[in-house]
Amino acid sequence: MSRLWDKGAPLDERVLRFTAGEDFSLDERLIAYDIRASIAHAEMLLEQGLLARADLEAIRGGLTALGQAHAQGQWHVELPDEDGHTALERRLTERIGPAGGRVHLGRSRNDQVLAALRLYLRDALEDLSAGAIAVAQALERLGAREQTTALPGYTHMQQAMPSSVPLWAGGFAAEIRDDAEALRHVHRRLGRNPLGSAAGYGTPGLPLDREATREKLGFASVQEPVTAVQLSRGKAEAELLFHVTILLQDVGRLAADVLLFCTEEFGFVRLPEAFTTGSSIMPQKRNPDLFELIRGRSATAQACLLEVLAICAKLPSGYQRDLQLLKFPLFRAIDLALETLGILPAALDALSFRTERIRLDPAIHAAEEANRLVVREGIPFREAYRRVAAKLKGSG
Repeated sequence: MSRLWDKGAPLDERVLRFTAGEDFSLDERLIAYDIRASIAHAEMLLEQGLLARADLEAIRGGLTALGQAHAQGQWHVELPDEDGHTALERRLTERIGPAGGRVHLGRSRNDQVLAALRLYLRDALEDLSAGAIAVAQALERLGAREQTTALPGYTHMQQAMPSSVPLWAGGFAAEIRDDAEALRHVHRRLGRNPLGSAAGYGTPGLPLDREATREKLGFASVQEPVTAVQLSRGKAEAELLFHVTILLQDVGRLAADVLLFCTEEFGFVRLPEAFTTGSSIMPQKRNPDLFELIRGRSATAQACLLEVLAICAKLPSGYQRDLQLLKFPLFRAIDLALETLGILPAALDALSFRTERIRLDPAIHAAEEANRLVVREGIPFREAYRRVAAKLKGSG
C-alpha cells in the first residue's frame, strides 16, 4: 500500500510499526473533521482557479460518502495507511479516480492534521464544559434536597465553624462552573486557521486564499505568519489539559469529601447499592469504588499534561515527528474527563445525607460568639476572642 510520501522505495515493516505506532488508530476520531477541512480546502482551490468544478464535485461527493461509511463502521484506518490522511486520500482515489489526487494541492499533512485536530478540540471543549455544568447542576440539586441539613465546617480536619449541605455543595458547584468557563477560554488558541501554512513555510507559487478556508471552517482568524503554526503546536493541547486537570482536581476533592463522609466513623452520607460495589471476602462490605476512582483520576490528567509539556519543551522550530505523540495523552485525558463527568451527576443524585448521624460540636459556634461580643459591647475582637476561649476552657 502506498503512502502520501511514497516514492517507490520499500519501507521496512518494523519502521512502519514504530513510526505509525498507535497514531493510525487515534486518527479514527479525526476522520469526520479531516473530511470537513478537506472539502473546505477543495472549495477554496476551485475559487482560486486551481481545481475544476467536476473534480470538486467528485471530491466532495466521495469524501461525504466516505465519512458516512466511516461513521457506520464500514471502514477503519489501518496500520498500512500510517495515518487517517493517507487512509482518506487512498480510499477517495479508489472511489473517484485521479481527481482524488488533486485534493492535496497546497497543503501538507502538517496543516491538515492541525485543522482536523482544532475542529475536533472545539467540539471536545463544548462537551467538557457541558459535562462540568451537569455536575454543578447535580450539586445544586443536592443542596436543594438537603436545604436544612447542617454540616460541620472543617479546618485542619477539625470541626471549626457551622456549615450546611447547601454551602458545601454550592462551593463545589461554583468552582466547577468556573472550570467550565475556563475551558471555553481555550477557544482563543483553537480559533486560528492553520490551513495554507502547509509544512510550515507556506505554499510558494500557489495563490491560496487562507481567509476563505478560515471562513468556511469557522475559525476566528488566520494564523500568521506561517512559521508560527508549527511553533504553536502543543500549546492549545497543554492549555486544555491544564484546565481538565484543575476540573478533575475539584471533582477529586469533592469525591474525597464524600468518601470521608461515607466512613462508619462519620456516617454522614448514604449511597445506594446501585452505586457501590462489594467485597469478595467480607459479606458486610459495600465499597464506594466509584468515588475512589474519581478521586484518583486527576493524577492521570496531570500526567497527561506533563507529557504534552515535556514533548514540546525543547523542540527546535518547524515540524518534528515528536509532535505526533501529543495525541495519546490529549485524547486519554479528554476521554477520562468525559467519562468521569458523565457518571458523576447520577451518583450525586443518588446520594443522601443521614441527618441523624451528623453531630456538631457545641464549640463550633465560638467564632460567632466572639463576633457578637464585639457588636454588643464594642470591645476589640482580640479581647472577645480571649474571653470566649477562657469560657470554653473553663467549661471543659
